[in-house]
Order: sequence, then C-alpha cells, then structure tokens
Amino acid sequence: MSQRDQDSDAPVGVATEDWTPNDGPDPLIRRAKHGLIGTPVSRLDGAFKVAGEARFAAEFVPEGMLYAALAHSTIATGRITDIDTSAAEAAPGVSLVMTYRNAPRMPAPALFMTQPKGVAGSSLPVMQDDSIHWSGEPIAVVLADTQEQATHAASLVRARYDSQPPQSLDEAKADLEVPGNLAGEPPELEIGDAEAALAAAPHSVDERYSTPRHSHNAIELHTVTLAWDDDDLYLHDASQSVTGTAWTIAQCFEIDETQVHVTSPYVGGGFGGKTLWSHHILAAAAARIAERPVRLTLSREGVYRIVGWRSPTEQRVAIGAQADGRFDAIIHTGLSVRTAHNALAEPFSLPARHLYATGSLKVTQRVAKLPTVANTFMRAPGEAVGSFGLESAIDELAELLGMDPVELRIRNEPQRDPVSGEPFSERNLVKAYRDGAERFGWAERPERPGSRRDGEWLIGMGCATGMFPYFRFGGAAARITLNRVGHATVEVPALEMGMGTVTTQSLITADRLGLPLERVTVAHGDSAFPGVMLAGGSAQTASVAGAIIAAHHALVTELLALVGDDSPLTGLTVEEIGSRDGGLCDLADPQRWESYTSLLERAGRDELTVVASAAEPKEREARSMQSYGAVFCEVRVNAITGETRVERVVGSYDCGRILNPKTALSQFRGGIIMGLGLALMEETQFDERTARIMNPSLSEYHMPVHMDVPRIEVIWTDIPDPYTPMGARGIGEIGIVGVGAAVANAVYNATGRRVRDLPITLDKLL
Repeated sequence: MSQRDQDSDAPVGVATEDWTPNDGPDPLIRRAKHGLIGTPVSRLDGAFKVAGEARFAAEFVPEGMLYAALAHSTIATGRITDIDTSAAEAAPGVSLVMTYRNAPRMPAPALFMTQPKGVAGSSLPVMQDDSIHWSGEPIAVVLADTQEQATHAASLVRARYDSQPPQSLDEAKADLEVPGNLAGEPPELEIGDAEAALAAAPHSVDERYSTPRHSHNAIELHTVTLAWDDDDLYLHDASQSVTGTAWTIAQCFEIDETQVHVTSPYVGGGFGGKTLWSHHILAAAAARIAERPVRLTLSREGVYRIVGWRSPTEQRVAIGAQADGRFDAIIHTGLSVRTAHNALAEPFSLPARHLYATGSLKVTQRVAKLPTVANTFMRAPGEAVGSFGLESAIDELAELLGMDPVELRIRNEPQRDPVSGEPFSERNLVKAYRDGAERFGWAERPERPGSRRDGEWLIGMGCATGMFPYFRFGGAAARITLNRVGHATVEVPALEMGMGTVTTQSLITADRLGLPLERVTVAHGDSAFPGVMLAGGSAQTASVAGAIIAAHHALVTELLALVGDDSPLTGLTVEEIGSRDGGLCDLADPQRWESYTSLLERAGRDELTVVASAAEPKEREARSMQSYGAVFCEVRVNAITGETRVERVVGSYDCGRILNPKTALSQFRGGIIMGLGLALMEETQFDERTARIMNPSLSEYHMPVHMDVPRIEVIWTDIPDPYTPMGARGIGEIGIVGVGAAVANAVYNATGRRVRDLPITLDKLL
C-alpha cells in the first residue's frame, strides 16, 4: 500500500486514486479501490480450457478446408536450379502445389520495428524467386484433403540447387555492423573514459562470456486457419498481435487492413515467437489460388526452420572498483548475430546502463550477419543473456574483493538513472534484495567456494540482479458496453497467451466500475476491436489498463449526461464522481448514489457504448522506469559426474503493484523455470559448415521438465508505481532475468569452477 493510500480520507470501497501518464496522480481518472485489486483470483479462462471449450487456431474447421504442409530447403545459400513437383501433384488427395513459379506476386512484408503496425520477423519477399537465404526456407506449399496426405506429398518435392558455402561467424566478424538501435536506445554509449578508469582501478575483472542460440518451443504449434471471401481474408491465428498481423498481411496482398479479419482468442504460449512469419503469407497465397479455406500448422521441426530464434552473443564485461567496492568503470561490449533482412540486435547491454552507479561507463554492440533463420524477440530479449555476463562479472569482482555479493550490489545502488540522470519512477531494489536474502537464508552461504559438501555433492549459493524495462504501447484503445442490467463488456484486441490477461483486465474493469467480477466480460483477440495491441515487452497489462481507464472516464462522462434534475448525482462533475455497488456516487458523500440500471432506464437506453484511446505513453520521457528482481539460488553439483541440480530458488521482485497475486506468482515461477533452462540446458545446435540447425525437436533440444524444477519461492514489494496505470509495471519477463547468472554463481560457490559460457553442462564441470 502506498503512502497516498494510507493517508486517504475517502470512504472504504469508493474510487479514490487516479492516474495520468505525464504528471502522476491526477483528479481526472478514478482508480477504484473495491477490494478486488491485489486479491488472488483464479484465471477466468481456466474452466474453458480444462473443459476443452477454448478454441485454438487449429480447432477451427471451415467447410471445404484443405490442409497444408511445407517443403523446406536443405541448403543455406544459393538458388534453386530445378524443382520437381510432379510426384507431389500426383499424390492422393493433393489439390495444389505452390512454388515460386506459381505463387502470386507479393511485396515484401513489413518488418517489425520499421513500421508502426508491421510485425513480420523478416522482410524477405516470400517465395518470389529461386533464391535461398537460409537452411529451412520454404520452397513449396502442398494443399491436400488431409494433413497426412499433405505431409506425405511435401516429402515428394525434389529440388536441385546451386549452393554456395555459408559464411561462418568467424568470417562474419571481419565485417561487423553497428545496429540502428537497441530497443530504442543507442548501440554505443560512453560516459567518461571507462578504459582508462578500468586500467587505473586498484581492483578489476575483465572477462569474456558467451550465450548460445535459443529456439522457440511454445507447446501450441504455430497454426493459421484462413479463408478468402472475395477480397476479404479471415484468419484464426496463434498470434501475439492480431492488429499487426491484419495490417502486415494486408500490405502483402495490397488490400486495405479492414479487409483482413484476424482472431486469436487463445494462444498456447508465444514468448516473442508468435508474430508474423512466412507460413502466414504462404497459407493465404495458396488459399487464394485454390479458392478453398486452408489450415497450415508448422511441424515441430518446421518451427525451428521458420520461426525466429535468439541470437548467440559474445560479451566482454569489465569492472574496475575501489577497495570499498564502489565502481570506477563498467564496460559491456560484444556482438550478436542477425540476418540481412532483420532489424533486431539482441540488446544484451541494456542492464549495464541502468542498474549500477559507476564513475564511467562504456557499452558497445555490434552485429554479425549470417544466413540463418531470422532472429527475433525471445523471453526477455537482451536482458536474459546480458544479465548473465554482467552479474557473473560482479560475482567475480566480489570474490576478488572478499566482499559479500549482495552488499557489493547494494553499495553501488544509484540514486538516479546512471545514463540519463533521470529520477526513477519507483525503485525498491535494495528492499527486494534485503527481503530476498532473509527469506533465502543468504547468511548461510559458504564463504569459501567448494567448502560445503554432502557426500559426493558440493553445495553452493549464488545471487544475481534482474532488470526489465517498463513499456506501454501507444495506440491502445478499448470499447466498453454497459447494459441495463449492470453488466459491462470490454472489447480489446489484447491476447491471452496463458498469462491471465482476461482475468487481470476483468479485475481492473470491475474495480473501476464498482461491479462484481461476474458482471464483467472481457472480449479479446480480435482485430475488429478498437486500437492496436501487442502482447510483448511485458507491456500488455499496462497498455490495456490505460485504455480501460480512458474508456471508463468516457463512460462516466456519458452517464452523467443522462442524469436528470431529480438524480442524487445532479450537479456533479466527472472529477467528483466515484463508483460503488453497481452505480455512480459522490466521492465526498457516497450516499449520493444511483445505479447504472437506473441511469440507463431514466434515459430509456438498453445499453451505452463508448470507445476511447489511452493517453500517449509519455511517462518514460522524464523518468527511468524498470521492473527489478533479486534472484537467489542454491545448487548441488556432483563431484564425480559434474551433474548440477538446482535445489531451491527465491525470487524477490519490485514490479510496482501486483494486481492479481495468483496469476503473478505463476508468471514469476514460469520465468524462473525458463531461466533454469537457459542456465543449464537450452542450446540450439548449429552446424556452421551447412548453417543448419541440428537438433530441431523436443527430444534433442533440452528444456526443464517437472523433475528438473526445484522449490521456488516468490516474494514482491507490492509498492505501487505512481506513474503507471494501476501502479503496475510488467512482470511477464523479469522472472527470467538474472537466473542464469544466479545459477552460475552458485555453481562457482559450490565448486570453485567459473563457467562463463552457457549452458552449464557436465563437460564444463569435470
């Protein structure tokens, strides 16, 4: 509870607190306090999913639907000299085989971050000529009466190539490029002379760290079911942006975005990978030629071949410090990989810019271009892997100084943002560290590495800091319809990927309108709904909340216009109005109240509908805004086999107000589990001789399973941020950040062996 909450004189259960993005609390838009926000509520969509009533993209079956399968290139660079589709065309059930020879002419899709609504992961023209740009690029689409027939026929496509040797990473390093930007921040930054300060510092570390490629593995395969109706296209998709998908596909087929209708009611995991890829465009193109509805579901291997991945990184982290631990210099430089048709450089240097006070700072990133599947956003892009290098180096410095790693971090806590000099909107990282250390039992950490043993198991503890920026996307809007029985329906193009979006936004709406939760419905995942939305960057909750706040304000304004001379609310302005018990009331005198039913009946209305857009996201213009975490980990390492087992993890987070503790706990735990995979298992095996992924399956790409997951405890500060909608900052990705370093630091504490290259596998500990 914030100080403003504690000091409020308003009656309990009445809307009292407000928000605007520019000036903090403002008496215009009411933030309700009816007891719902902050209470644990089970996901409202849970029962539908358990009962099988929640329909995913692969569960829509339009009449006359054909099934699609892809044939993929087996080379990385070159051109197709001949492609034989005769056997595939003659196979049972086949209606169409589409290659570059008969595909419709289409412009290149709009690349994400280059157009306001563009969401394509690659700007390559899709199946327009004989050129090959990566191993796995689609070379044919087969449509058939059944999935089995389509898959079999696709295997009959034969291609011959004029192949060229793919460039290796070492070769690409000779021609590194400076990326255009890093998530909106400059790729190069220097404050003071960091190299000189490092050389002059009495104590320093200067090491190299690396992280491998990672591939997306959402449980729901990437699927699109679509059909043309004249020049209108209807898609059921597994998407993180229905509005962006509609706009981008419209550009490819040179039609208006209103002619593309995308629904994505439920998504079985996205994590940054479920934007727009070539299979969407290929399915739409093939359906247009065949004049039949089409479903295209990528195989598990197909996901590896088409959907973007996380780039490998090579990082240099150097820190110079005084004897008391205060930093004189932080240097974080290095490179990542991307294709020539992509704008995303893995922004691994972002944590070094915002976490610690330092006398000088240098961050520099470069990119190497390789002929691979496009890189994309993936589970805390940049921060997840960048924190491994930075937080490992800080642990190494703490060891060198003989200082407790927690105290070293706290000693370098900044008062303002180290780069911009701006004040923090709300930062309680030190509290998160103190609370986490107490809960974890950090005082019991072995001071000497390798000194604690249980039989053949070495035991160690480690910690690391997590940081993820606060974002709120522009263009968010909401439609609210309030009917005569006092039921509110909210329509937003937001996505439900399993994180509890519908539940959280229902809580916010019910709280603001003074309605019970069962009298609120949140409709979502439809491009026909107003506004632009993307489920990414841990920004969706704040973005939708801002839109609901604006729509609520518009609704109250319209309701007051219906007030007659004999209403208890007569003469009140919007600024004087609160809500309770299914109606509006006077903030100063809550007994002056009238129900929504009465207000609508008074005007002879069955319902009232308003649409409003959120205020522009300007809150970051004068403030530094991030979510923070302190991760503590205990491991056991077998002295004989090198096997590492994580025994327990405590995550202590400072993310503003926690709107729904039940779904938040699940989000944090899920992130920590992903972090354990990053630390110990995940690696996309890549053969540089052929530029081909070698482990494109869940049997060979290792991720944590139930037996790998230790006891995980999660705590949070729950201190509202006054500059965000509902006081909340993002929590979707912060749980991943810092886990890799916390595990590596615990492994060092257990064994005395420092692993600087993820993942931490047995061979690196023997």
